[in-house]
Order: sequence, then structure tokens, then C-alpha cells
Amino acid sequence: MLISQKAHDANVRNAQKSTGPKTPEGKDAVRFNALTYGLRTREILLPDENAAPYFQFWDEMQAEWQPEGRREFIHLEDMVQSQWLLKRLADTESEIWCIGDLDRRLKMLSYVARKRGALERTYYKAMNAMKQSQKERRQSRRPEPRPKPMQKAPAPEPPRSYVMSEPADAQPMVCAPATTPGAR
Repeated sequence: MLISQKAHDANVRNAQKSTGPKTPEGKDAVRFNALTYGLRTREILLPDENAAPYFQFWDEMQAEWQPEGRREFIHLEDMVQSQWLLKRLADTESEIWCIGDLDRRLKMLSYVARKRGALERTYYKAMNAMKQSQKERRQSRRPEPRPKPMQKAPAPEPPRSYVMSEPADAQPMVCAPATTPGAR
């Protein structure tokens, strides 16, 4: 449906009057106004969530993975946040089943399924990157094997000479075939 140029101009003028909060305090005050389930928020901790379990989980993951350096801490953060948001999805899913409107319920459950898949991929991608980073770190710390000092190869043993039981003079030089008298 197309609107007239006059209605369009009125919409543009009205939009200039109402642009939302401008100050950081005003933005902070309204950022959770539309929050119902917390499924689409960018915030890791919602106002009604207890922060202690989140930070305890962070500490446990940090103790388990023992990250070093900025890159590994970024991987750890991705892992912790994706697991935390997966937990929120699981908690919210039970609330969604109570929604009376079947179409809305199915739409939200579909969103939850897609979000769960994305968060699981994020977790496993970060976990594999963390493993690779730690493997590289361990390999870089492993001392390189020192070459052994050059040693002279032992001199080859001279070939053993064959010792004959009799002196060489006594051995026949040429053997003629044995003939028997009268064999011709």
C-alpha cells in the first residue's frame, strides 16, 4: 500500500521529534523495556538474574581450561557466554510452552531451536579453538631436542681372515677329475 507524499512528509517530521533517549543514563533506563523472555537481548546478565552463578561458572571454566593470553581468554568468554545463554534458553523454553496462542508458541520455539543450534556451534567452535591454541602453546614451550655431540664412528673391524688348517703349499692348485683305470 502506497502512502501519499503528504503523509510521507508528515511521517518524516514526526520521526524527527521522537528518536528515543539520547543520554547514556536515558539509554540505560530503557534498554530492558521490551524484555519479556530475554531471548533476544544482547546482555549476558539480565536485571532479574543472579550474577553469582554466572561468575562461579566463569571461575570454574577458567580453572578447568587455564587460559593464557588474550586469544585464549576470548575463547573462554565465548564458551562461558554461550553456555550461560543455553541455560537461559532451557529455562525460557518451559515458559514458552505455557503461551496460549499456538502460532506464537510455535514461532518462539522455532526461534529457540535456531538460537540453541547457533549457541552450540559457538561453544564447540570456541572450545576447539581453545584446544588448538593450548596445543600450540605447549609445543612452543617444549624444548627442542639438542643434537648429540658428534662422535667418531668406530673404525670398521678388519675382515677376519680365513685360517686354513694346512699350509697353502699343501693344497692342490688345480683339481683334475678323478679317473678310474679302465673306465674308458
